Amino acid sequence: MAKLIALYKHPENKEAFDQHYFEIHGPLTAKIPGLQEMNVTKIVGSPMGGDGKYYLMCEMVYESQEAMQAGMRSLEGKASGKDLMSFAGDLVTLMIGEDVHADTTVR
Repeated sequence: MAKLIALYKHPENKEAFDQHYFEIHGPLTAKIPGLQEMNVTKIVGSPMGGDGKYYLMCEMVYESQEAMQAGMRSLEGKASGKDLMSFAGDLVTLMIGEDVHADTTVR
């Protein structure tokens, strides 16, 4: 599995950001071919207290790196990218990750 991870810093106007993200950007992104899962997490705090550095995280899951790249090159992927830059280009950090299966037994 491959993931495209988007981390968003705190926007100046959280209400306007949320409205655009959840009503326009999210539905636009959900149409990208090959996208299997889209998990959005609103960051509610930091273990050290306060708001923390980030406001929102989105993990977009694809079957493979190739599927992700094909999705990003599609018309839907390009539309999502263009929209992202128009409303959050200065807020977002994008990363690519892969699932790692390790023994994570908690005792």
